[in-house]
Amino acid sequence: MFNSAGYADQITDGILVASVRTDRHPALPKAAEPFCTRSQIVAYLTQKGKCIALVHQYLRVDGSLGASGRPDPKWLFVNDTVYQAMPPKKGSK
Repeated sequence: MFNSAGYADQITDGILVASVRTDRHPALPKAAEPFCTRSQIVAYLTQKGKCIALVHQYLRVDGSLGASGRPDPKWLFVNDTVYQAMPPKKGSK
């Protein structure tokens, strides 16, 4: 849903605005990211300031995104419905 709607591309194109809500060092070694990578929660906002998505991302020093290389959606607001990512089941990868 997040990828097919092109939210990340809309950030790049300036249609949506990214607002960093939390910014910290990730838990090591769990994150397995290079030193000084930032673990961030980012809100995706419309030009009028309405939050339509929350994502997690690992922002590396060079500006690239770690892990999958794409933002990981945690929450979406679509047509008056809130969609929240489910945590993985224990023991699954």
